[in-house]
Amino acid sequence: QVQLVESGGGLVQAGGSLRLSCAASGQTFSREYMAWFRQAPGKEREFVAALRWSETNTYYADSVKGRFTISRDNAKRAVYLQMNSLKPEDTAVYYCAATGTSSVYEYWGQGTQVTVSS
Repeated sequence: QVQLVESGGGLVQAGGSLRLSCAASGQTFSREYMAWFRQAPGKEREFVAALRWSETNTYYADSVKGRFTISRDNAKRAVYLQMNSLKPEDTAVYYCAATGTSSVYEYWGQGTQVTVSS
């Protein structure tokens, strides 16, 4: 069982930056994927970025490439999302997710609101 808690959301002007954090507790697995998703009002949840605890590869949605950076701190069991050059269309609830031993994202945090004003 994995518990995920996000923090770091807030209100920022377009062009600004925010850093989201996801603290993982319970059992984690080196080969599991940790990811950030987001869901804007009236839209489906969409993938933002992902990585694995044991690898250096990172994965991004095209819409955030070059602006967002996902990173991890294995010792703290934390995953971060640095968001730069924010746009109003980045406004959404951002969720941290983990696959555990599954091939799908089984574990989800409660979400943190990010609002970008124009």
